[in-house]
Amino acid sequence: MTGRPKTDLRHLTVHHRHRVGRVALVIALALGAPSCGDESSSNTADTDSSMPASSRSPSSSPTTTASVRTDPDETTTARVYFLRDEKVSPVGRTVDGRTPARGALEALLKGPGHDTDLVSSIPSGTTLLGISVAGGVATVDLSGEFASGGGSLSMLTRVAQVVFTLTQFPTVTSVSFHLDGSPVNAIGGEGVLVDPPRTRSDFEDQTPAILVESPLPGTRLESPFTATGTSNTFEATYLYSLTDAAGTVLAEGFGTATSGTGTRGTFSQEIAYAEAAPGTAVLKLFESSANDGSDINVVEIPVELS
Repeated sequence: MTGRPKTDLRHLTVHHRHRVGRVALVIALALGAPSCGDESSSNTADTDSSMPASSRSPSSSPTTTASVRTDPDETTTARVYFLRDEKVSPVGRTVDGRTPARGALEALLKGPGHDTDLVSSIPSGTTLLGISVAGGVATVDLSGEFASGGGSLSMLTRVAQVVFTLTQFPTVTSVSFHLDGSPVNAIGGEGVLVDPPRTRSDFEDQTPAILVESPLPGTRLESPFTATGTSNTFEATYLYSLTDAAGTVLAEGFGTATSGTGTRGTFSQEIAYAEAAPGTAVLKLFESSANDGSDINVVEIPVELS
């Protein structure tokens, strides 16, 4: 800076050099230390430190924590998987962006609420005791009510609901279960296996032929938008249409998933629609029957047009 004499470090005493060095080190550390608020926002799963020590993953495995840290009031939309016709079906729920996995599970345990066309196999009164994520495995600790009541189908679908809800996060590929703080190999008297950790592929029979994961019901759309999900249809083909409240077809077409005919694939379909007045609409994805050409495996998502 101009107007100030320069300091010749060669003439400093040893005591002064050490003091300057310590000050410089403190400044360097302060400038170089990353701020939590600088972390990029991503939809990663969170770790709950309240998980009982016996329920946590080994410390040798890195634990994934939520990367949303910029605003204590920040929220995000998570998918929560309930059941429609005994198949998993996602809806959106607003959760704390700092702990999205915990928020999604807590929303799942609350039940479908106002979504009257959906049900849940998870017994009322089930509570979340803890959750941790390590090495791609989410370990969830639920109260003992989770294993109460119901038959084999009920047990399968409730486990599927938890697995699908947690594996929406890119850091989670499988789910391990604890009940009341202790690891379990199976759920309920029917003995639905949960060890080794369960993945989505373990529940193909509980997954609809066409699973639309975006847009979620109630989403406000702008043209064009992208519909994504998974499907297992004949020759991997699906059809789609977008219809407004008056019954006018705004868009229609077909697409192909990455696989089909017995193997589940993924799809990402961009859809542009004709100009329309703001209001409600229905996005429909379906398959055409090889026997009579009728619509089968129909999925309808109520949406809003901007």
